Amino acid sequence: MANTETALKEAITIEGALGAALVDYTSGMALGTVGGGKDLDLTVAAAGNTDVVRSKVRTMEHLGLKDEIEDILITLGTQYHLIRLMKGRGSTGLFLYLALDKERANLAMARHQLKKIEAELDV
Repeated sequence: MANTETALKEAITIEGALGAALVDYTSGMALGTVGGGKDLDLTVAAAGNTDVVRSKVRTMEHLGLKDEIEDILITLGTQYHLIRLMKGRGSTGLFLYLALDKERANLAMARHQLKKIEAELDV
């Protein structure tokens, strides 16, 4: 089992990765970040993507959907933003966030690798 620091270090090695974070969507706080920079403030991204997750969870409840969110993809002109909700014991209310350079990333491979990181992460 990997800890937060190890998991984020592995996430930033994904081809095209610009930044990664582990986020508590109850509070909107990033529990750990790696990468980012002046063009990608991971603290702001954590808070903003918390709103996205909360909205989708609320919509699913209103629709009566009895399913789980695996991931949420936001496609920008030059980037992919991937949000992977944690499902492991003790990780309810957390998600992994990964920002990717669209030109360098393989989206299918990134989703696969992020799923593997999520499965191995022990929070």
